[in-house]
Amino acid sequence: MHLVGADLTIITPGRIEAELVMGEQHQQQRGFAHGGLIATMADLVAGFAAVTLVPDNFGVVTADLRVSYLHPGVGQKLKALGWVLKAGRRLHFCEAEVWCDDLLIAKASATMAVVEPVS
Repeated sequence: MHLVGADLTIITPGRIEAELVMGEQHQQQRGFAHGGLIATMADLVAGFAAVTLVPDNFGVVTADLRVSYLHPGVGQKLKALGWVLKAGRRLHFCEAEVWCDDLLIAKASATMAVVEPVS
């Protein structure tokens, strides 16, 4: 998260919001947000949303991530919203949206696998 420059802005159980101010390093040709960055933002908020629902010594890892790109991201700020649709003992099913300024640019579905502590 910090490597791309994103900040968590809202953290509630099962729901996360993050923002990223677009810099030159986040853009590809013609100033579009890089597709990898958009997928990363979706993955971040989905994963953090899932981790808010597991015990403190457990973690989550991405088992599956599917991103649908709706519009090119051209603007000043990316905002990502992630939430848990269904939390399970082994898997959490999550959704995410990525917005650029006021335009929805991507939707994602993620499956997060719960990782038990190593003894």
